[in-house]
Amino acid sequence: MSFRSSDLAIDLGTANTLVYAKGRGVVIDEPSIVAINKVNNSVEAVGTDAKEMLGRTPINIVAIRPMKDGVIANFEVAEKMLQHFIRKAQNGRGFVSPRVIIGIPTGITQVERRAVEDSAYRAKASQVFLVEEAVAAAIGAGLPITEPRGNIVVDIGGGTTDIAIISMGGIVYSRSVRVAGDAMDEAIIEFVKRKHNLLIGERTVEEIKIKLGSAFPIEEPLALEVRGRNLLEGIPKTVTVTDQEVRQAIDPSVCSIVDSVRVALERTPPELSADIIDRGIVLTGGGALLRNLDRRITAEIGLPVNVAEDPLTSVVLGAGKILSDFALLNRVKWTNTAIYE
Repeated sequence: MSFRSSDLAIDLGTANTLVYAKGRGVVIDEPSIVAINKVNNSVEAVGTDAKEMLGRTPINIVAIRPMKDGVIANFEVAEKMLQHFIRKAQNGRGFVSPRVIIGIPTGITQVERRAVEDSAYRAKASQVFLVEEAVAAAIGAGLPITEPRGNIVVDIGGGTTDIAIISMGGIVYSRSVRVAGDAMDEAIIEFVKRKHNLLIGERTVEEIKIKLGSAFPIEEPLALEVRGRNLLEGIPKTVTVTDQEVRQAIDPSVCSIVDSVRVALERTPPELSADIIDRGIVLTGGGALLRNLDRRITAEIGLPVNVAEDPLTSVVLGAGKILSDFALLNRVKWTNTAIYE
């Protein structure tokens, strides 16, 4: 049994959905957002077009994120989003029902797993295979996971942070925490609201996190003018936010991620621990782009930390490699052995 050229690998993320087509590479990288018309329940826009509507829609149109904490929160909208992306990735070959590999959080439950599978089948997939995102990320980052040596990957997405110790193509220990990019966004919104009496939206907080966010003090102080609605006066206002303030706001989230990595290392068998000392920790996912996160983990844990060459696409590239290797899929496909928090 081999995969067909029409088959797809999907990283169904809380913030972004990426689709890999065999032989063509990553063909879709768009926000996981759907704009729905509440009057007739029709889809107005999906992905990038829908993101442009966030906070700017008329009363009859609502922009929805169907994914929350790495799993499907709105089944019907998730199905419509998958249908759109699969049809778009097939490039007009809508009569072909593809087999699909989907990356899922390490600690997914049976009910959440079923929701992902059902959504993909209803989106016209002929077969659905689930692989844990941490394993796919390790493959995408180029780690030799099939060797009898220990590898640790920390995949920081929008909704979850997945940590996995991998050896011989299997997970030795895995841990998933619902603290990642979205938790940092919420922390920044609350901090700006509390300190500056300013209410900001999703697009603004994302800009703040990208331009000012850091997990460890940076050499040159940064500042950014931020616009929002003053909560006391109810009118638009501009304030200045600094990198130190943002670092203070997201510090609890960063601490939670670092503590989870520490717990995973504490539960690693001694022989694999020796391998990890040599190879270090690999960071993937959008959260890996947070300034100085690698330095923060190294300072607190004492192990070398490397950021994947392309952390944003590690999961979908890893799942894409599995498209060409059915034997590898049988070794790494989903099994419910994780610790979930």
